[in-house]
Amino acid sequence: MQEGLSIRARIAILIYSMTNAVLFGIGIVTVLNVPSLAAHAWIGIPVVVVLSLLLAAPIAWYIAPRMRARYWRQREKADTEKDLRCAAPATRFNG
Repeated sequence: MQEGLSIRARIAILIYSMTNAVLFGIGIVTVLNVPSLAAHAWIGIPVVVVLSLLLAAPIAWYIAPRMRARYWRQREKADTEKDLRCAAPATRFNG
């Protein structure tokens, strides 16, 4: 990865292929299971391929911050607990 990419962009690149696969799967199952679409599958399947490739990018971009947020909440909680543990002995007065 390049140094100039943001964390959000890096996560979006990583989940792009998974998003594309899910969209393609939903589209291909729909095309093949709906009789009116299955009759014209020679048009429907390429459309599903192109749409899944195009729609996966903005959806991955939308999902990326939510993937990062879980880690940040856990890290923030751990940092807060660490700060409390470190600050607790300093605030006690045993005199």
